[in-house]
Amino acid sequence: MTISLSDYEKGDSFAGDFDDALAVLQQRLERIQVAHIVHNRRSVVLFEGWDASGKGGIIKRLTATLDPRYYQVWPIGAPNEEERDRHFLWRFWRRLPAGGNIGIFDRSWYGRVLVERVEGFCTEREWKRGYDEINEFEAQQIDGGTNIVKIFVHVTQQEQDKQLAERLDDPWKRWKTGAEDYRNRARRADYLDAMHDMFRLTDTRWAPWTVIDGNDRKTGRIAALTAIADALEKRVPMGMPDADPAVVALAEQAFEYCPRDAK
Repeated sequence: MTISLSDYEKGDSFAGDFDDALAVLQQRLERIQVAHIVHNRRSVVLFEGWDASGKGGIIKRLTATLDPRYYQVWPIGAPNEEERDRHFLWRFWRRLPAGGNIGIFDRSWYGRVLVERVEGFCTEREWKRGYDEINEFEAQQIDGGTNIVKIFVHVTQQEQDKQLAERLDDPWKRWKTGAEDYRNRARRADYLDAMHDMFRLTDTRWAPWTVIDGNDRKTGRIAALTAIADALEKRVPMGMPDADPAVVALAEQAFEYCPRDAK
């Protein structure tokens, strides 16, 4: 089915105890990370969405209890001179996760068909070609054993304006906003067109999009983390191997270890 962002604007308040629900999800995510390490799997979780839609807050809670040695967060901004001199996917190839790791992208290669398209940072021919290049790139990663989870966080103009105002009012959040937010805001209709084209042309069976209604922060965070956990639990073996007999023998010699299930 075609994705329409207008279907994700309810902003329903979270029903239940947010802290309890978050704790359960974070425990699931911890185990998912362990499964990546133990089974040497690798995954990409990428986030797209409006400015001030809550992507950073979701990522903060996604990583809060993970082992920092086995995940990387990549905040993606404008390409530098070295990156502009190469194919637009080059800088993303260099950031893909190794075995046992999860790569988290705060914005991604979809910049080619979003901001670069809307703001004229590439030619029409380049961004139109970008859809096929992105689909092929993602198919290559999946064929090579990398899982991809794509999250888009949607907010209405009213909610975005509320969040931008809160950032200006809070001296500890002002660093998160700037003139670029307002340049993008002024072209919302153009971005909506680009977003819907992006969904239509890149919502593939091998790398589907999940849209999150971010108009209530708590509801959006739980929905996003649930979608990520559900997707990764389907794609990564969650069974754990038995303890290494050699290590068990060492523990028995060192401190008279006795397995709990033998007591």
